[in-house]
Amino acid sequence: MNAATRSAGKASIPNVKITINPVGMDRPRAWLAAGFEDFRQATAVSLAYGMFWVGLSIAVTAGAIVLDLWHWLLPMVAGFMFIGPLVAVGSYGISRALEAGRAPHLGDAFGAWRPHAGQLAMMGVMMMIFFLAWIRLATLLFALFFGYEAPGAAEIYASLLTTPQGLGMIAVGTAVGAVLAFGAFSISAVAIPTLMDQDLTFMEGIEASVRAVARNFRPMLLWAAILTGCVLVGVLTFYIGLALILPVLGHASWHAYEDLVRCEPVDKLES
Repeated sequence: MNAATRSAGKASIPNVKITINPVGMDRPRAWLAAGFEDFRQATAVSLAYGMFWVGLSIAVTAGAIVLDLWHWLLPMVAGFMFIGPLVAVGSYGISRALEAGRAPHLGDAFGAWRPHAGQLAMMGVMMMIFFLAWIRLATLLFALFFGYEAPGAAEIYASLLTTPQGLGMIAVGTAVGAVLAFGAFSISAVAIPTLMDQDLTFMEGIEASVRAVARNFRPMLLWAAILTGCVLVGVLTFYIGLALILPVLGHASWHAYEDLVRCEPVDKLES
């Protein structure tokens, strides 16, 4: 075996063994409690990070209204679940700093992605594919139920809950969106914290996430419902509630990763 072949063989061997731990239905509650505790210990930094996303959300909403793109608001708000795992990266950085015994600062939040920027960027591409697929499907559903000419904002939002077309679009959109959202959740639930904690490829992170969801389907389904419900509450408060909700859920997701995934070093084979 020549040197190049030996090098390629070694490179293909993972440097960690990933084991998925089974968890009970009580664990999502414990993750939330741990998330609140991290928020309590790093309130200023966590709140500042949450407020950044609140400000960005308000700016995007205001821009859509000013540009008369109001009809994009509902699918964009619903599509937040597809990019939420990327938003949580800063909260992971804060939780890691707390575990290391350091006082977190904004650099831990906004610079948490740097050590693994390439693999996190690939995860971002995967999540954007889901987001764009949702936007495309939402556009098709709107055309199917309301035609290609968008009525006024007051008319469309009033008709959503008062007409067969509106109720039909909500029902179909909810079903389609739930399938897409759970697919995105399955590949990202623990993928991003795994990539931040270990020197792995984004595909290995996705594999770990899918395995975690498959082995703990009921607890993870409950966790997905909790995440969705909390984000919905934050949106209904005109985004203000997200200043608290986003960092808490991010901290909790970090603890979910630590509970679900066990990574052990693997000695590379010598050839």
